[in-house]
Amino acid sequence: MPPAYGDNTRPSRIGWPLPPFYWPYERDLIHPKAAELEERSIAWIDAFGLYPDATERAWGLATRSADMVSRIVPFGEVEPMLLFSQWCYWAFAADDWQDSGTGPARTAAVADHGARMIRTLEVPGSGLLPPGPYTAALDDLVARTREMLTPEQLHRLTEGLRDWILGAAARTAAEEQGVMPGLNDFAATRVSVGATRFLLTWCDIANGIHVPGEVLYSAPVQALTDAAGFIVACDNDVFSYNKDDHQEPLEQNLVNVLALHHGCTAAEALPAVYALRDRSVTLFARLREQLARGADEQLARHLDSVEHWVSGDTAYHDGALRYASPRNRNALPVEGASFDIAWSDTPSDPSLEPLPIPALAWWWQQLDDSSR
Repeated sequence: MPPAYGDNTRPSRIGWPLPPFYWPYERDLIHPKAAELEERSIAWIDAFGLYPDATERAWGLATRSADMVSRIVPFGEVEPMLLFSQWCYWAFAADDWQDSGTGPARTAAVADHGARMIRTLEVPGSGLLPPGPYTAALDDLVARTREMLTPEQLHRLTEGLRDWILGAAARTAAEEQGVMPGLNDFAATRVSVGATRFLLTWCDIANGIHVPGEVLYSAPVQALTDAAGFIVACDNDVFSYNKDDHQEPLEQNLVNVLALHHGCTAAEALPAVYALRDRSVTLFARLREQLARGADEQLARHLDSVEHWVSGDTAYHDGALRYASPRNRNALPVEGASFDIAWSDTPSDPSLEPLPIPALAWWWQQLDDSSR
């Protein structure tokens, strides 16, 4: 069924239905233990009293984090997937709790709270966060994460969290300026804002993948990581648009950035969003094929993992009630709401040329002569 807009219906600025999503790989995979992961995650949420009342709990569960993890890690090990799912539920709860104040978050607050979170992961028991259910739940996550992960995995996860916090602070700083950023400035931090490296670290952990640092952090693999993160970010900005369209000034979303860039409406900017996305998918496919040619088993599995993350995230957003029945239009999530997306086998923009975005153009520089 189409997204539910409640009693106070107002038109979507980007129109309906959404255009098809181009993806040349497998789609709609889901882990066979998805229902178990959701049940166990919800039991953990309730044990810590993460939500103050039934309404907040309903909206918290509407994030469908267990479904997300089950789609982006369709072949993973259950116990690390469970911990990953609980981290995601906690992050959504903490984010929504922070957003529920009387005014927008300030850069100083985001940076301060983020630094305390990072240090809590690095040094448990630091006593840097105020007592309460969010801190108690985080302490539990940290203890179990440190027990499960190797030192190298923990370092990678911490750096992923640090990158995420830096992106959030940069975005908040831009919002404080009260001016919609230009396309290049927006794109430069969007991958970090989307928690790309934090999430992909968990995907590798849950899949039991270990890629040596000299390979994982090589320029071509990092370009693939960034491209995947940008594709996911484009999709998120489309799916979440209606959820945040009540904000004044308008949210810093790729749709709004491109509308300003092209001097058009949000609906008129939507094809430009898909063009950037689909050209990034084409680059991803070429670079993935190049890396696969010389890949050992671990890198080959990592490439699969990144691929599953992108397609799984798109499929997750399709039926996540947080987006399909947005809170600014509904008193409670509407069961069964969905975007009913369609997939496409061909890109909306078939160009092989680099995107006209200097902060992203380096991805194409990682293609060897046989891939150009």
